[in-house]
Amino acid sequence: MTTTTSTIRPTTTRPDPLRRRAFAAGALYLVTFVSIPTLALFGPLHDPARFLLGTGTDAAVQWGALSEVVVALAGVGTAVVLFPVVKRQSETAALGFVASRVIEAALILVGVVALLTLLAVRGTAGADPAALIPTGQALVAVYDKAFLLSQSLAPVFNALCLGYVLYRSRLVPRILPVIGLVGAPMLLASDIAILFGLYDRAAPIAALLALPIAAWEFSLGVYLLVKGFRPTGVAALEPAV
Repeated sequence: MTTTTSTIRPTTTRPDPLRRRAFAAGALYLVTFVSIPTLALFGPLHDPARFLLGTGTDAAVQWGALSEVVVALAGVGTAVVLFPVVKRQSETAALGFVASRVIEAALILVGVVALLTLLAVRGTAGADPAALIPTGQALVAVYDKAFLLSQSLAPVFNALCLGYVLYRSRLVPRILPVIGLVGAPMLLASDIAILFGLYDRAAPIAALLALPIAAWEFSLGVYLLVKGFRPTGVAALEPAV
């Protein structure tokens, strides 16, 4: 009597590329929040005379500048990672999201250059203090305006482009993009008010009007990191090309 034996090969589950993509996008979104401490680190810069003529360390500004470089790169990363998925719902919105993120990153780096130049001016030996102060004030003003256009205005367009796609596609619970779509005009109105000098970007009302966009980006990052895209939303997308 002969017996035959069959080799049973264990089945392996291939990792879901969309799950990995969602995880990466969520992680990058959360990384963009590392610049929050710069609000305190850059506080002394708004008294340029005291900062330039003082004897304090440059380390706080250097660490703050490094964190903003990380934010710029992470922001572009979110757009690059999400683009292949988002374009399956709307290629126009996907391209708008990428363009907005790239412009945001470029303006963040402009602000970083202004800060590093300020440190270089501070270290100029034998310079006339009276000449240093106007230069310092100008560099701080460049940083403030670059911040307004990059980390305050650009998120408005990020939310409009990405929020529209996520709302239509149902890749995430609709409440998340709704927060972004509602917060975008609020932040835009605040940015316009700051631009025309109605109040300072450090004013409490500015923080209040920016809160919905911050909540949208943070909650989106957490959801993508923990849950990923909703299967029903993925199934309804146009086939990947």
